[in-house]
Amino acid sequence: QVQLVESGGGLVQAGGSLRLSCATSGRTFSSYSMGWFRQAPGKEREFVAAIIRSGGITYYADSVKGRFTVSRDNAKNTVYLQMNSLKPEDTAVYYCAATERRMYGSRWYFARNYDYWGQGTQVTVSS
Repeated sequence: QVQLVESGGGLVQAGGSLRLSCATSGRTFSSYSMGWFRQAPGKEREFVAAIIRSGGITYYADSVKGRFTVSRDNAKNTVYLQMNSLKPEDTAVYYCAATERRMYGSRWYFARNYDYWGQGTQVTVSS
């Protein structure tokens, strides 16, 4: 098993930036594909970004493409989400997630394909 702990959330004005971190412990971090999801009040959890085990390929939701960047440092057992040009509609609780499953195609985008989750970190963007 792997344990996930997010940090870096907070309150920021529109146009600002935040960097989320997700520190992991437990089994070998490089065994896991990693994802970021978010959930706004009254809405379903939605895919934000994902990164393969080696870090060489990334995936993004259309709503964040060009503004967010996912990366990982396998030596530090940590995955990051750099969020730039933030908008009020980015306000949500952000979760990191991990999976050992074989991921391909649309599997990246669905929360049910990730087996381990952090507790979430709140991001609030004011207008």
